[in-house]
Amino acid sequence: MIITGVAGGGKTTLINALRSLGYACVPEAAREIIRDQMTIGGRALHQVDPELFAEIMLSWEVRSYREATQLSGVVLFDRGIPDLIGYHRLIGLSVPPYVIAATNMYRYHTRVFVAPPWPEIYVNDEERTHGFDEVLRTHEAIASAYIEHGYEPIILPKVSVAERVAFVRQYLP
Repeated sequence: MIITGVAGGGKTTLINALRSLGYACVPEAAREIIRDQMTIGGRALHQVDPELFAEIMLSWEVRSYREATQLSGVVLFDRGIPDLIGYHRLIGLSVPPYVIAATNMYRYHTRVFVAPPWPEIYVNDEERTHGFDEVLRTHEAIASAYIEHGYEPIILPKVSVAERVAFVRQYLP
């Protein structure tokens, strides 16, 4: 199952809490790619070459999906392939046909948890440099992409981590 949504919405904190309870979790591609690219001086960064950044994210997400199929039980993803549709739209690029193909080919559970914009907990850091106005646009772009591709968004409540964990667990098989 995917936990997606805006940067700074608490999704990674939620996933880490679920991981501590024994759930298999797949990390977010974007943060890992940004760290790697910054370390090596690469250009696959949102601010430098967003198309290359999206290409690497797609590869990462497809690989993560394949690896997750080898796991048993519930697997929680910190974002998924449909996020890339929202990302392309957000940055003003047309969505390449192969991103649509990947979205249709690699299907996740139909219910998707969405972390909404939450200004009270949003903070910038080394990898998260955009303003809150972009967070709002991102929410719309991501949620729309999932809905268009047949997923059912479940908006995460703006509550404590423990309460979010309980909320998510009631939906897990």
